[in-house]
Amino acid sequence: MNERAEVLFANDAFYAAFDGGDLVAMDRLWARDSRVACIHPGWPALSGREEVMESWRNILMGESAPDIDCHKAEAFLNGESAFVICYEMVGGDLLIATNHFVREGGEWRMTHHHAGPCSLVPESLGEPDPPASIQ
Repeated sequence: MNERAEVLFANDAFYAAFDGGDLVAMDRLWARDSRVACIHPGWPALSGREEVMESWRNILMGESAPDIDCHKAEAFLNGESAFVICYEMVGGDLLIATNHFVREGGEWRMTHHHAGPCSLVPESLGEPDPPASIQ
């Protein structure tokens, strides 16, 4: 698998963990050796692994954990780091997100997630992206 596909696979794993409410998988995806941060829509910025993972525990274990689909994911590589820009459909809301990854121990691990409202629907948003492993 090429590096771009590996990053998209890690991004897909993030959305699968999010949509499936899988806290164990979500914890595995986040970096342990690099600094991490997260900005959920409408929340203040979170920094540090403990604070970020606590936010995911609250979201994924909450009574109204949202359904989420990822659309139009595009990966950008920069050596040992990469980021993905994509659109999220959460309920009926369209968000735009940036997910940042670094390579730790040969695996792409998330260091930053930022999602916020998107007022302009991109042309041909289409169906959710198929998993990177079958693209």
